[in-house]
Amino acid sequence: MESKRLIWIGMVIGSTLGGLIPNLWGAGFMSFSSVILTAVGGVLGIWLAFKVSNG
Repeated sequence: MESKRLIWIGMVIGSTLGGLIPNLWGAGFMSFSSVILTAVGGVLGIWLAFKVSNG
């Protein structure tokens, strides 16, 4: 798979999962923790996809 596409997929999946995690403890969709964890999940997804695509 092309590395650019894999990085995009990692970002989308990571940010989606990061945004859904606060729902486990009852936080709203646009809560501060949801927005922060969306960013963190996106960065982690990009990092993981980069590592997978390069080696």
